[in-house]
Amino acid sequence: MTIEDEFIQAVTQHKGSIYTVCYMFSSNPDEIADLYQDILANLWSGFEKFRGDSKLNTWIYRVSMNTCLMLQRKKKRRPESIPLSVDLNLFEDNDEGTRQIALLYKRINKLDKFDKAIVLLWLESLTYEEIGEILGISAGNVSVRLVRIREQLKKMSND
Repeated sequence: MTIEDEFIQAVTQHKGSIYTVCYMFSSNPDEIADLYQDILANLWSGFEKFRGDSKLNTWIYRVSMNTCLMLQRKKKRRPESIPLSVDLNLFEDNDEGTRQIALLYKRINKLDKFDKAIVLLWLESLTYEEIGEILGISAGNVSVRLVRIREQLKKMSND
């Protein structure tokens, strides 16, 4: 199997997680598409150097999160652009489950970026240890922050 085939397989397997990270940093379809593309470029440039010190999904999350954070910092420094129209909506369906997911993400988007990242990783069923490894904090800190985040989200549901 070539390195390209391995990369395609890894991205295909984790594309939902990559999109979820993108969605956590923007609700604008154009920005989501741009973030996804930039993440793929960064994953590709580092793929051959991935040594397997951590799980592949942990590495992909870390690259995705760091890419989004870096681009968000750059975005603050540049003037706002006028987006082109692209019909991409990850939560386009109108069924009850999709509306609940959209509502959850709307509330999560009100959290600060670090808390958003913690929730995102937790929703992807990562262990506290994996979340801590990705974000550079202890598993205990992840646990404490999740309790506080859940309380914040509950308060938002009462608003």
